[in-house]
Amino acid sequence: MLLQISTTHEPATDLGYLLHKHPGRRQAFDLPFGTAHVFYPQAREDLCTCALLLDVDPVGLVRRGQGSDAPLEQYVNDRPYVASSFLSVAIGRVFRSALAGRCPERPDLATTPIPLEARLPVVPCRGGEDLLRALFVPLGYDLEIQRHPLDPRFPDWGDSPYLTVTLRANARLQDLLSHLYVLIPVLDATKHYWIGDHEVDKLLRHGEGWLGSHPQREEIVRRYLKRNRPLVRQALERLVAEEQPDSPDEQAEKALGEEAAVERPLRLHEQRIDAVVGELRASGARRVLDLGCGQGSLIQTLIGDAQFTEIVGLDVSHRALEVAAERLRLDQLSPQQRDRVKLLHGSLTYADRRIHGFDAAAAVEVIEHLDPHRLESFERVVFERARPATVVVTTPNAEYNVRFPALPGDAYRHRDHRFEWSRDEFAAWTARLHERFGYSARHLPVGAEDPQVGPATQMAVLSL
Repeated sequence: MLLQISTTHEPATDLGYLLHKHPGRRQAFDLPFGTAHVFYPQAREDLCTCALLLDVDPVGLVRRGQGSDAPLEQYVNDRPYVASSFLSVAIGRVFRSALAGRCPERPDLATTPIPLEARLPVVPCRGGEDLLRALFVPLGYDLEIQRHPLDPRFPDWGDSPYLTVTLRANARLQDLLSHLYVLIPVLDATKHYWIGDHEVDKLLRHGEGWLGSHPQREEIVRRYLKRNRPLVRQALERLVAEEQPDSPDEQAEKALGEEAAVERPLRLHEQRIDAVVGELRASGARRVLDLGCGQGSLIQTLIGDAQFTEIVGLDVSHRALEVAAERLRLDQLSPQQRDRVKLLHGSLTYADRRIHGFDAAAAVEVIEHLDPHRLESFERVVFERARPATVVVTTPNAEYNVRFPALPGDAYRHRDHRFEWSRDEFAAWTARLHERFGYSARHLPVGAEDPQVGPATQMAVLSL
């Protein structure tokens, strides 16, 4: 079985640093079920490809008790040839440092998304193309899929369950390897070894940062753990517990308290909501998305305006959605009003067909909560795939922070902020969106403008 990983990042041979495997050497690694070979079919400055070739010993598997119970099937099966849990184990052993995100020689490279392509010549997909797309598209991958007939001589027999799959994305290598490590056995829906409690730990460790918010997380957990009900239940409970360390009420109070202590004197929250609703109304939008809806403040205002016939809030936190549902009193609305509003659980950095086709979207104080390396995924999800005609974005103006007496030194306004931009930085970001996706931007202040440092909140209205 074979896995090929390629990049056009320049110099492309930096892939050798990331994988901890020198492009000029062939290497072999002994594994319990065979030998893994690593080599580079091409290693140029503009294109570099690393191949992991796994030579499984089927006779050795039978001798070690890892074959099927059926006598003939012990020796005649697809295990040596198709991407399966054997390949996941090889990735974990051979690319251990890359899977952990370690690159001492180039630490900046390990945390930077680069153009990557992964090719799996033979993938057993128990669920077909639909499952394959449902697993990888939400993670931001473009897929190229080639089907194979069961027997070319007899086309009436239909297609085999095997596919050739190519994945492409701008991503960190660590993320690509983690996705492959978990999802290859999910596609195969089986494993070559016994499943125990340790497998839950392994799944949650390699699924950290993406599995909890994946639209197919329950199916992924079930397949990865071979539908072992106690283990599946344990894994899902731990995912929920990790996402929800506090109760909804505690989380709501904490989130409100942190930023409110800084911004409340200016009534910034109310001013932001009013400004965003005004722009959404002026755009003529009827179907509106609230991206990162949190506790539903914007939705609460939109519900009162008959112009908006469909209002959808999306958030990665189950807790926030529970608080929003309670705050909006969805269970008490009339059927007509209730049909206008939906709350969806999902990530802003994973492709999601549920948010396609809307007239407008708003991201109110959202982008600064994203890690910088995830921001490009957000851009593609919203501006390339969903493509609403109007997108309203607000974010803190970092220059204004000096006007907050309660904000010490260079601290951010909220402890969960990953960055805060100056006006020039925000303008540069929207200019990049125009260049890449065709959205033009109008920049507007929210609240009074300070003559030296500008407004406390900056807003961009992006339009096609």
